[in-house]
Amino acid sequence: MAETPENEPVPSSSENIESDVKEDAPLAKKRKMLSEKEHSEKLEHRLGGILCCAVCLDLPPAAVYQCTNGHLMCAPCFTHLLADARLRDEAATCPICRIEISKTSASRNLAVEKTVSELPLECRFCTHVYPRHSLQHHEDNICDERLTGCKYACIGCPWRGPAHEAGSHEAQCAHPAKSAADLMALLADRERQARDSTAVYEQIMDLLSYEKITFNDLQLRPYRTEEFVHKLYYETSRFSAFGHQWVVKAYVNKNQRDPTQSAQREITYQLILKSKTSAPLSVQWVCTRGPWGEVRFAARVAAHSFRDDATDAPPLPLPLAEPRDANRLLATKPLHCRLIMFLSSK
Repeated sequence: MAETPENEPVPSSSENIESDVKEDAPLAKKRKMLSEKEHSEKLEHRLGGILCCAVCLDLPPAAVYQCTNGHLMCAPCFTHLLADARLRDEAATCPICRIEISKTSASRNLAVEKTVSELPLECRFCTHVYPRHSLQHHEDNICDERLTGCKYACIGCPWRGPAHEAGSHEAQCAHPAKSAADLMALLADRERQARDSTAVYEQIMDLLSYEKITFNDLQLRPYRTEEFVHKLYYETSRFSAFGHQWVVKAYVNKNQRDPTQSAQREITYQLILKSKTSAPLSVQWVCTRGPWGEVRFAARVAAHSFRDDATDAPPLPLPLAEPRDANRLLATKPLHCRLIMFLSSK
């Protein structure tokens, strides 16, 4: 049996335990952190399953509605359910419990909205995780990996890349060194686009100088056709303008047999002259959001010459600023709009 040298101290059992504890401390801390992270991920996963929309099964991006039994629906799915019910001439129901839902019976769930906004979501550029309420700001303004363009894009530079590479690219970009002659075609195209975007507003300003102008706040009420498939359409009461009687009709996906089979909805409207006219009426008009309207309209001028043999203007798309707002309009019982009419001078 080997003897221990006298000058070499023999470690005691307590010292051994202390050293083992010191060596195991980082490992225990790491295990604890991994356990907490795993628990947090499980909790987030469970919350995601509980707070998801009952229709699309995804976490609501903004507003959250609930039926009287508490089942949750995101705002786009809620309005889509109401729009589908309007097209089918049925009462809208909750997809879970089948209780009737409407804009008056359903309510916003602010607690769920705030909870969802705090749940983490991965940035689509850098894959870091942020709370949902701050993710959009991070992706648009802060993330170094977000896609951006060159500051000389206005003079034709097509470069796009990560934000952290924009500085080095702009330092080497060749477009600032181009001569004016090289940029003439590009500048002419940009000037044409600017003229096109402002032309409709200049046209409206010119129409406002007309002598005969009138406007009516219209309420289009829903009706059903007498066909085998009772399709939905809207119609106003008769209203007066320029000494004549008029009506506006609106249709949903006019050329489609069953609009409920399509997720893309288009509303077209038609201005109809209901009284006789001895001379042609050259009328121009602008359809805008009314005082009780819920969606924005794009600036667009329509025109038609009304005669006894042509008293209906051709159907035109309702100029919605966002096409997806068609469902928001359909979710309401009547459609509200303001029709501003201009009568051309003879």
